[in-house]
Amino acid sequence: MLKFSANLGFLWTDLALPDAVRAAAAAGFDAVECHFPFAIAPADVTAALTATNMPMLGLNTRRGDRADDFGLAAMVGREAAARAAIDEAVGYAAAIKARAVHVMAGRSGGGKAAARCFRANLAYAVAAAAAHGITILIEPINRRDVPDYHLSTTEDAVDIIAAVSAENIKMMFDCYHIQIMQGDVTHRIRTYLPYIGHVQIAAVPDRGEPDDGELDYHYVLTALDAAGYDGFVGAEYRPRTTTAAGLGWLSAARSWAS
Repeated sequence: MLKFSANLGFLWTDLALPDAVRAAAAAGFDAVECHFPFAIAPADVTAALTATNMPMLGLNTRRGDRADDFGLAAMVGREAAARAAIDEAVGYAAAIKARAVHVMAGRSGGGKAAARCFRANLAYAVAAAAAHGITILIEPINRRDVPDYHLSTTEDAVDIIAAVSAENIKMMFDCYHIQIMQGDVTHRIRTYLPYIGHVQIAAVPDRGEPDDGELDYHYVLTALDAAGYDGFVGAEYRPRTTTAAGLGWLSAARSWAS
């Protein structure tokens, strides 16, 4: 059965995070996830989650303190900042009982030194997260939207997961990014399902609601369900108008698989 999570980094951004949690629950989502909640007191987020009985699936490490930062974990020479960001994110996730932390790699441009740096920081992250029962996620991100991002393919993500060799590291499989970089989305879902910890969706190419564009999400999500995925599908899209106006896809999607 398909279960859907509202990504509050993109949805209901006009509301404070606790109010956005309540809005997502009222709209019929099964869970929530977010990007960078650190300015909000964990107790306020927890209160909203408890009141709505909504699980918080995950959050991200900070991007960094430079204008072009998009994560730090693969950035050679910035290891101390990367580990501070991991500690912060894991601590916040533990406080609100979030299930996962996405460790953002950064715009390393690739290379062996960056690969070694990323794997070392991920080893640090999985150890820190394991103490709280938290999963570490890594996400292939397309290089059209984020030039020079360190991790951009499913195969590289699988290789990194194998190299880190921990029970609590998985891939964030964002269909939007995978379609832009590689395509063949349903084949990749079936092939790499054991490595997938979370799935996200958005239209391609405009990253709007998942009801238009070159990906047929009826087909994709039915295949995901048939493959045996038992996690949540994260709605990480940019509403074309308002969040509320674009939610028609959600009720339709609930009938696609059972």
